[in-house]
Amino acid sequence: MGIQHLCSRMLLMDWNLTWYTPHPDLTQCFQHTVLVWFPCMYLWSCGPLYLVYLWFTDQGGISLTSLCCAKTVLGLCLASFGFLEVFYLLVERSAEIHQHMVFLLSPVIRSLTMLLAVCVIQWERMKGCRSSILLFLFWTLAVVCSLVPLRANIQQIIEEGFFTDAMRFIAFFVYFSLQLTLLILSCFSDQRPSTETHTYRKNPCPVEDASFLSKMLFWWFGELVIRGYRTPLQAEDLWCLREEDSSDCIIADLEKDWARECTELQQKERSLSGSRPAGPTLTEHIQLLKKLRQDQSSGFCLFRVLARRFGPFFIKGTLFIIFHDAFMFSIPQVLSLLLGFMRDQDSDMWKGFMFAFLLFLLSSLQSLFNHQYMYSCFTVGMRVKTAVMGLVYRKSLVISSAARQSCTVGEIVNLVSADTQKLMDMVVYFNAVWVAPIEIVLCLFFLWQRLGPSALAGIATVILIFPLNGFIAKMRSKLQEVQMRYTDSRIKLMNEILSGIKILKFYAWERAFLERVLGYREKELNALKRSQVLYSISFASFNSSSFLIAFAMFGVYVLIDDKNILDTQKVFVSMALINILKTPLSQLPFAMSTTMQAIVSLRRLGKFLCQDELKPDNVDREPYSPDGDGVVIDSGTFGWSKEGPPCLRRINVRVKKGSLVAVVGHVGSGKSSLLSAMLGETEKRSGHVSVKGSVAYVPQQAWIQNATLKDNIVFGQERKESWYHRVVEACALLPDLEILPAGDGTEIGEKGLNLSGGQKQRVSLARAVYRKADVYLLDDPLSAVDTHVGQHIFERVFGPKGVLKDQTRVLVTHGLSFLPQADLILVMVEGEITEMGSYLELMGRKGAFAEFIRLFAGNERKEHSHRGTRKSVSRLSMTDFSIDLSQEQLISGDMMSSASIQTMETISDTEDQEQEDLGKLTEADKANTGRVKLEMYVEYFRTIGLALIIPIVFLYAFQQAASLAYNYWLSLWADDPIINGTQIDTDLKLGVFGALGFAQGVSIFGTTVAISLGGIIASRHLHLDLLNNVLRSPMAFFEVTPSGNVLNRFSKEVDAIDCMIPDGLKMMLGYLFKLLEVCLIVLVAMPFAGVLLLPLTLLYAFIQSFYVATSCQLRRLEAVSRSPIYTHFNETVQGASVIRAFSEQERFILQANRRIDHNQTAYFPRFVATRWLAVNLEFLGNLLVLAAATLAVMGRDTLSPGLVGLAVSHSLQVTGILSWIVRSWTDVENNIVSVERVKEYADTPKEAPWTIEGSMLPLAWPTHGTIELKEYGLQYRKGLDWALKGISLSIQEREKVGIVGRTGAGKSSLALGIFRILEAAKGEIYIDGINIAQIGLHELRSRITIIPQDPVLFSGSLRMNLDPFDGYSDEEVWRALELSHLKSFVSGLPDKLNHECSEGGENLSLGQRQLVCLARALLRKTKILVLDEATAAVDLETDNLIQSTIRTQFDDCTVLTIAHRLNTIMDYTRVIVMDRGLITEMDSPSNLISERGQFYLMCREAGLV
Repeated sequence: MGIQHLCSRMLLMDWNLTWYTPHPDLTQCFQHTVLVWFPCMYLWSCGPLYLVYLWFTDQGGISLTSLCCAKTVLGLCLASFGFLEVFYLLVERSAEIHQHMVFLLSPVIRSLTMLLAVCVIQWERMKGCRSSILLFLFWTLAVVCSLVPLRANIQQIIEEGFFTDAMRFIAFFVYFSLQLTLLILSCFSDQRPSTETHTYRKNPCPVEDASFLSKMLFWWFGELVIRGYRTPLQAEDLWCLREEDSSDCIIADLEKDWARECTELQQKERSLSGSRPAGPTLTEHIQLLKKLRQDQSSGFCLFRVLARRFGPFFIKGTLFIIFHDAFMFSIPQVLSLLLGFMRDQDSDMWKGFMFAFLLFLLSSLQSLFNHQYMYSCFTVGMRVKTAVMGLVYRKSLVISSAARQSCTVGEIVNLVSADTQKLMDMVVYFNAVWVAPIEIVLCLFFLWQRLGPSALAGIATVILIFPLNGFIAKMRSKLQEVQMRYTDSRIKLMNEILSGIKILKFYAWERAFLERVLGYREKELNALKRSQVLYSISFASFNSSSFLIAFAMFGVYVLIDDKNILDTQKVFVSMALINILKTPLSQLPFAMSTTMQAIVSLRRLGKFLCQDELKPDNVDREPYSPDGDGVVIDSGTFGWSKEGPPCLRRINVRVKKGSLVAVVGHVGSGKSSLLSAMLGETEKRSGHVSVKGSVAYVPQQAWIQNATLKDNIVFGQERKESWYHRVVEACALLPDLEILPAGDGTEIGEKGLNLSGGQKQRVSLARAVYRKADVYLLDDPLSAVDTHVGQHIFERVFGPKGVLKDQTRVLVTHGLSFLPQADLILVMVEGEITEMGSYLELMGRKGAFAEFIRLFAGNERKEHSHRGTRKSVSRLSMTDFSIDLSQEQLISGDMMSSASIQTMETISDTEDQEQEDLGKLTEADKANTGRVKLEMYVEYFRTIGLALIIPIVFLYAFQQAASLAYNYWLSLWADDPIINGTQIDTDLKLGVFGALGFAQGVSIFGTTVAISLGGIIASRHLHLDLLNNVLRSPMAFFEVTPSGNVLNRFSKEVDAIDCMIPDGLKMMLGYLFKLLEVCLIVLVAMPFAGVLLLPLTLLYAFIQSFYVATSCQLRRLEAVSRSPIYTHFNETVQGASVIRAFSEQERFILQANRRIDHNQTAYFPRFVATRWLAVNLEFLGNLLVLAAATLAVMGRDTLSPGLVGLAVSHSLQVTGILSWIVRSWTDVENNIVSVERVKEYADTPKEAPWTIEGSMLPLAWPTHGTIELKEYGLQYRKGLDWALKGISLSIQEREKVGIVGRTGAGKSSLALGIFRILEAAKGEIYIDGINIAQIGLHELRSRITIIPQDPVLFSGSLRMNLDPFDGYSDEEVWRALELSHLKSFVSGLPDKLNHECSEGGENLSLGQRQLVCLARALLRKTKILVLDEATAAVDLETDNLIQSTIRTQFDDCTVLTIAHRLNTIMDYTRVIVMDRGLITEMDSPSNLISERGQFYLMCREAGLV
């Protein structure tokens, strides 16, 4: 009544004027009140809240820009217009004002609102807001509300002429123009705040500069799509990551939050375990319950931490889905109005056009809000991935040794690849878990409105479907756990295979390990197959749900009462609602399944993140002080885990500052454990450990990074040239720098692949020395180097005159010659220090140590006495070092021959790039460019087979034909005439409808199962091909290919082939056939629509090709940038103890952050691309809806309501269908890249065949063991110098031959040639008269044996490590263990031969691993044995035992020894001296010494003559 009073006698609303008329209009009162006040009320109600929000989100002020000035000036102009209008009315129309107060009030309200808008503009500028949502919506509302007066004014001008009220017309048009201009200006964003603290970034993400409208429509992404269409995208084209998406920003607070949660969880567990009775009978049960509860609670804690961090942004996305649902449920109501219009021939045409436009508008808004929701979900998912990866990486740096045994590298890589993906999926679909049931309830409510109680039949159908799918989801979750377990095992095994590939090739064990991998793979695929069959049942029931619900509801509706008529409105509005219902029904099982999988992944991640950590109080790190002791252990007892026997007992050690302490003892006596205790790596059970100052550590097995040699030595420190050169010289690395292709700029392969054992150890030592630490812990660093190189290093590094002479040094050693110079010697036996004192004190006691020295120190003393006769080490030329050049070094770059090695010179700037390329070894994972080749699709479908493809296509065609038939049948039913208030033959119609729907359901199940099975067949073939290609690759392949790249193929890419491609194909084919059905229906109803369908199809095809080019390349770039993450994780986990010892955790965390961010840089535009596509495509699809509805309105007189209902309701689905086709097509194309990446390794060079069919090789070959080389030549690569130059040599049976020589002489090359690790470039090798080039590699390698320098063990039983083919009896295995001096150790193990070796054999000492390698050789007992410095890592006593075992057990064999320690070959029948690929001397050791040649000089240097 208030508004009515303001308008005086004018009506606010006149339905005769507005609705019941062919020319609708609004009353003057409505135009001057509601249309003016509504935008103003919006701004006055939301403005204050918005200003408060801006107060709390200050981003710095924006300087006064031209855009801001224009908006302010135009806003003030609009305000002044209102005041001028008031002034004009008071002067000119004062008489009318008393009757119509509204004319005076409206301009005042409008002007005040404009002033508020100007204030908001300025406040936004001051607070750094660059694009205003509030004002954009305000100007939109103002312009929309002004459209009605605009139409009225234009109509008045047409009817009465312009000059009747020219002043008012001009004023309105200017006012409207200003409003429209402000709306356009609000579509642009202002410049960045001048006080912005963000660092300058080269290529910032355009979303930061995008306006509100640009963000809503994803226009900001268009530039990248255009660039990707013109030329294939490169990594440089991608934008920098936004600050809020970067690892640094995400993980900083999250880490503290997680640490707090973990502490609370541990306190709860302690209180729970403390409150339980500790009776012996309950202990095991309590432990099991505690473990189960811990797994669940740790997963929940992780979820809580992530929810706290990312919840607010996720909730913002949830608001979008609520708006989306509101628009979605409005569409059927408008469709009902449109169909009502079609039935009512008297309705005015404008109503039909209005309903058509409303359908278009609502569909467009629904689409926009849906994709904003998806965008926000994917953004949260990306951040969750970054967070979880960061937490896992940080955890891997602090995890305890006991926990590390149960978490292998493969499992950790799986956590950051597969499990993070599951969490990302959950973020996207989690809302569906609660939104979908609400949508289902709303659908059923609206159906009740249409069909009354019959809708209960639909509810009953839904209730029947739900338990079935809930049960299936639960079963699939269990199968998922089983599958993940097998996947973990497979990846873990593949990681070990890649780590120990050289050993597999030497022993010809590839086939055994191939069978093990395939065993896991088969179990994995069986679990996947069962899961997919269950999924097919679920999928079929849900896709048939729309039919089942319709069948139940329509059936009950027409059967309960003959008067119940199914007309077009009831049928097609109900079908539109059921189609809406179909979305939540299909999403719900997927959402439940995804959530279940995510819960499993959360548990796995939580379990890992809650594993025991190394306790900081294991060691007291005190600041350096010049007085007192450097390292102190008081009454220390240590173990590798909390339970089980301790590894060290009753340890009391005081190491004085600046002293040298030597630790000696047999293999497995606890020497390395003692150093680990000093580092805090073991579990301290009692006692106290303190270390003063910084620590540097050299592990027994050198850990080398995949970086340049220089970076490995400097290890994150600043490079100081003089100190660097001093360290390199002291660690005997200068000769190596001259040999390496790019000196210290040469890239070292993963795990030091292109360095020999000695070189790796010296680099590891140089890293420690360069650090200038206060305390040095050195775990047998001289084991892998020659005696005189060891002497040089001792003198220059550890000794009284070495560079570390003032530092505290704890040295584990087997070299007895160094002991007299030690200040203190610790003698260890079975984890205890049995003797302690200086060398003279221990010798004076005449205990076990003195006895040991007398027995084994003969050679060492002799060498020590000759030390003075050797020339000064600083003047040694390169040839004085017997560092053998391994095969990998020569492969790594264009190697100079040893003849052309020159002294190091400073490289000029012009040579820098050349030098860099020369030193490059590993190849980064490359991204192919452009569209995926057709051959990849052909390859994929060829592996599925035509026998399965034809039935799949037939089933799809049948499925859609059934769908089309039952939909058309419904339209005929709806058009059926009503006779006496009822329809005839309803039973028959219902029966036909049911039969067609049932046929469709069966065919859906058939197609889903068929595609799933086809996918599994293809996946099995492709994985097998990949495995075969990798295992048949030569060693050169593994040296240049990082293991992360290969592992990525076996994990992420195989996972994509397993699941993603079949799922994409199901979707794409389903929607493609559905599109054909819709097109047929629309064309049948409205043939004229064909004119529109053709250009729309061409436009879709254009956008699709436009998009796929960019999307595919982004997928490739993302895949390529993922590999370095896994490689870095792998490297870090293996070198965690070294990283911790050097306190370099922060630097490695930063490196991991950089790699993760680099990967997300490609992932972010990849998911935005999908949103950009969908928004653009769905807008075009909505144009089709508008066209179909408009054509239906125009053809109202000729079209039947049934056909119109069928056509319009189906055209409403087109947007979704076309969008899903392109997206699923893109998904398939993106994931078919996985096939491309898996097939890449098919084109790499391969080794010769493992076996040759029809081979006539005798079973017992070789029976004698004779070896003959005829003009044998070897090159590592074409174009390189010859490593062996036409060698001719004959070795008789049972001969013992030692091979010696200087660096690059070709010793290792000879061994590699005999095993055909490298193939001959010329000449032949004959073994027992058979040319080895003419037999299979396995036939050769399985009949000869090598004991390698690096002992490699694989996870699995000890028996498997000795005999993977199960070719020997237990008695034979025990005999081999006895001869290798391991029987007593293995007998003492609880599981004996079934003792589980951890990954890399880490639960055995290095010496024990070397003895296992000896046991392998004893078990094989072939006629030819090659030893490659096989006893480097064992103590002298064990070395002596091994040498005697080799002499007795291989007495009837031919033995070739590549000797670094000359004393081991002095009793051999012959010694071959090699130099530069030629044999320079060959005779018995005594004869060669008497000839005083090269061998004599080497013996003299070693102190043997």
